Amino acid sequence: MNVLILGSGGREHALAWKIAQSPL
Repeated sequence: MNVLILGSGGREHALAWKIAQSPL
């Protein structure tokens, strides 16, 4: 999964992933 994140904007992907996992 790290490879995909690095290949598609790590910061934006990380934020989207955190938001998706967040209960909010």
